[in-house]
Amino acid sequence: MTESAGSGRDAEAVSRFVESFAAQLVEAGLARMPARVFAALLSSDEGSMTSAELGEQLRISPAAVSGAVRYLAQQHMVAREREPGSRRERYRVHGDQWYEALTNRETVLKRWEGALREGVTSLGADTPAGRRMAETLAFFEFLEDELAELMERWRVHREERFGAG
Repeated sequence: MTESAGSGRDAEAVSRFVESFAAQLVEAGLARMPARVFAALLSSDEGSMTSAELGEQLRISPAAVSGAVRYLAQQHMVAREREPGSRRERYRVHGDQWYEALTNRETVLKRWEGALREGVTSLGADTPAGRRMAETLAFFEFLEDELAELMERWRVHREERFGAG
């Protein structure tokens, strides 16, 4: 029995929400299966489910669950946990998953900035392509600075609104 059926919630309404939110995530660029798994985890009361529970709720194979979870874990959107006394894993989404996912983008931004600096040098700062690379680099540097400040403001706001997490 899936959690939605056991908790007294309308399983069909939960399923519609999961598919609807997953479609929004797909529209924003997330692959379909990770989007569905993430939406299912996010909508579960515990914020965690086993592979079997995800497979049952979403009507997908264990391999599909595994691939989706692997991707989501790499993006810092879910964590794997072992059930105490069991070899079975649970997959958990945390209340601050968006914060973690965005904060962990810093390493990606740094790599892109390095590549763009190399591009400016290779293409020549005076060329149209070099100027375009320099503007892109400046954008990512600006974004990195703003993101750090934004994330700090969010941390304070979250603590004021929801308490220490």
